[in-house]
Amino acid sequence: MRYKITLSYNGKNYHGWQLQPNALTVQEVLDKALSMLLKEKISTLGAGRTDTGVHAAFFVAHFDTQNEISDLEYLVYKLNRFLPDDIAIFSIEKVSKDFNARFSAKSRTYKYLIHLKKDVFLKESSWFFPQDLDLDLMQKGCEILKQTEDFASFCKAGADNKTTICKLYQADFVKEGHKIVFTVKADRFLRNMVRALVGTLTDLGAKKISLEKFQEIINAKSRTCAGQSVPAHALSLTDIEY
Repeated sequence: MRYKITLSYNGKNYHGWQLQPNALTVQEVLDKALSMLLKEKISTLGAGRTDTGVHAAFFVAHFDTQNEISDLEYLVYKLNRFLPDDIAIFSIEKVSKDFNARFSAKSRTYKYLIHLKKDVFLKESSWFFPQDLDLDLMQKGCEILKQTEDFASFCKAGADNKTTICKLYQADFVKEGHKIVFTVKADRFLRNMVRALVGTLTDLGAKKISLEKFQEIINAKSRTCAGQSVPAHALSLTDIEY
């Protein structure tokens, strides 16, 4: 039997989603909870990886069991009682065996939060950038990204990607007072890609680089040419489409 599980998590205390030796991950905590409650070894497969400290407002995984689960709502209730406060289960539903949380996904959406004035209520969930940013220039950079296919310049060095080709469906900045929200949607993301994109786009907005230089960085296909990897705590996976 295969089941789809939807959840959210605050990534502050975890080294990302995926199991790692000698590091606490969301997958490890969830697998242990499911295994205990279902009284069999459960191994979930997630929709993708998230870096250390990155959050997921919406995440999907699937798992297989030997026995059919009779009361899914009760299992959700029990899981939420058992799991720590930084992991919340939304639903569990039975799916066909050909459903795959990772490979059946058509797109994923991330949001990155920036605040331009010191704000004690945002410091845990947003990156403080105390400089003026030219949003029009950053948006022009986003338009260039939408025409880009190879994102090698924004991929963590040494990552085990078979390809660095991605299709961006959305990339834009919206300003709300002293807050800026960057939304990016694509068919797939490379390791560290969103944080490297934001770091380079803020260099553009701060006028440290020009649009011409931004294009050169993309064309170079080298991570050493792009901007910094911005802090993880301001990044959240917000949607996955199947």
